[in-house]
Amino acid sequence: MQWITRQRPKIDRVACPWLIARFIDETPEFLYVAPADVLRIADETGAIPYDIPGVELTHVGEQCSFDAFLDKYGLADDRALQHMARIIRGADTSRLDLTPQSSGLYAISLGLSDMFSDDHDMLEHGLVMYDALYAWCRHCQAEGHAWPPKMAE
Repeated sequence: MQWITRQRPKIDRVACPWLIARFIDETPEFLYVAPADVLRIADETGAIPYDIPGVELTHVGEQCSFDAFLDKYGLADDRALQHMARIIRGADTSRLDLTPQSSGLYAISLGLSDMFSDDHDMLEHGLVMYDALYAWCRHCQAEGHAWPPKMAE
């Protein structure tokens, strides 16, 4: 399927494609276009629009588009995805105090956007970042990192 949103993704518009590719659509194609063209091109191509006002898969209240995808596609019971959603929500809605990780995600996302002018290149690198965040949410939250290291075991 084709999925379409605004060009120059930062947070939610990278998190949603990650969720789509990992849990919803095995062969997704992502289109990033000028904001004014999203709905017209969606109508012309049949692509599913997301993260723009007035469509089903977008921000609702304090929730972001990632939350809308979790609800629509029956993924809301996955605890790791729920934790990710809170982190993403904090970063994407400038509520960086929502989780301790939100400000880090915000910083890294803006850094990726600055490094890559091509939206698909940025997405390729962002997918790895979200794979790592999902792994942390699933398995690594209790792991610590201390200094000085233990030198004998």
